Amino acid sequence: MPLIKEKYNKEVIPAMREKFKYSNDLSVPKVLKITLNSGTGAALQDSKMLDVVANTLTRITGQKPVMTKAGKSIAAFKIREGMTVGVSVTLRGKRMFDFLDKLVNVSLPRVRDFQGISSSSLDDQGNLTIGFKEHIMFPEIGSDEIEKIHGLEVTVSTSAKTKEEGLALLTMLGFPFKKS
Repeated sequence: MPLIKEKYNKEVIPAMREKFKYSNDLSVPKVLKITLNSGTGAALQDSKMLDVVANTLTRITGQKPVMTKAGKSIAAFKIREGMTVGVSVTLRGKRMFDFLDKLVNVSLPRVRDFQGISSSSLDDQGNLTIGFKEHIMFPEIGSDEIEKIHGLEVTVSTSAKTKEEGLALLTMLGFPFKKS
């Protein structure tokens, strides 16, 4: 069992029940899924970029990514309907907890000049979205094998009803938020 799931069951559920006065363990918010997404605007000029991004997401998550197609044409961005404009992966279950563990304990501490996650990264339903300018802070990416540096976005979806519940849940799971 991943460490973060064990921590959730043994520490987070009792602490959240006490803090928010939930009637039972099942009403305590939990992490539902994690979505990794990368827009590939550079793929319009360089067709290899799409393969590089897909390969990177596969190595980071251990799961095959899905290509995102444009819904409509946008002339200003030189995008036509049906063109591949992004790559995304959705993690659930064991892979999600393994990734969460790696994100909190390995990847975030490796980010240059990192002072913590801003609480404004949470939406009103307690979901967290973090944008990374470079994908190189993940341990699966060796510095010698980087073809092109690209950014990606990680969204942690929770079952929390409010921003306060989501913040408490993610803080207890070990996410390093800035002290405000």
